[in-house]
Amino acid sequence: MHIAFDADDTLWHNESVFSLTQKKITEILTSHTRPGPDGDAGHDSLEARLLETERRNLGLFGYGVKGFTLSMIETALDVSQGTVPASVIRQILEAGKAMLEHPVELLPGVEETVKALAERHPLMLVTKGDLFDQESKIARSGLSELFSVIEIVSEKDAATYQRVLRRHSIAPERFVMVGNSVKSDILPVLAIGGNAVHVPYHTTWALEVVEHKGAAQEGFWEIQVMSELPAVLDRIAAQGWNPGAQR
Repeated sequence: MHIAFDADDTLWHNESVFSLTQKKITEILTSHTRPGPDGDAGHDSLEARLLETERRNLGLFGYGVKGFTLSMIETALDVSQGTVPASVIRQILEAGKAMLEHPVELLPGVEETVKALAERHPLMLVTKGDLFDQESKIARSGLSELFSVIEIVSEKDAATYQRVLRRHSIAPERFVMVGNSVKSDILPVLAIGGNAVHVPYHTTWALEVVEHKGAAQEGFWEIQVMSELPAVLDRIAAQGWNPGAQR
């Protein structure tokens, strides 16, 4: 039995830090924003333009704080038509640095649950994002020694999970992924024949939102808090790791 965890917003808070920073920068930029072609220069327009910039830059910058910071700077230049003061660029850079230095805050029940499971199963950590930033958060979390395998990847799709499982000689039907993102942690694992346990976080980045069938999908499980995970894993094991078994 091989159990893998996502990191950001599954083991510790992450998206809430992004959301607070985005709100702060949006408020700063409001007074420097010039109306676009549609005449809209409000908060909603700023957030939409930042999101579109992030979407466009993902292939170049990847996921994480550094790419987010660069996209914020690009958005500031765009919405101000190049007139944003250097002092505002400095504020954006400082906000990005503060995000990188933000304390790692574990979610409720995570430490106790992961420690208990590590005594019974080999645990993996599969997370995407900037290598340096993710390594730093993992080290500061106090959980790193509980994982026999740590994989930091640039994307989490079916091909990535297949490569990870092949590298560690793990059969998909013996693999369970636990995470908050249906797009990155759940659907790709179901696609390769594994089980996936969804642990919703209270906010989701717009680029991670995806429609799904939920419990109607084979191999899909859902819990509300991490402390519920051991019972679900016992149920999966009792069914012989058959993703399509009745539950």
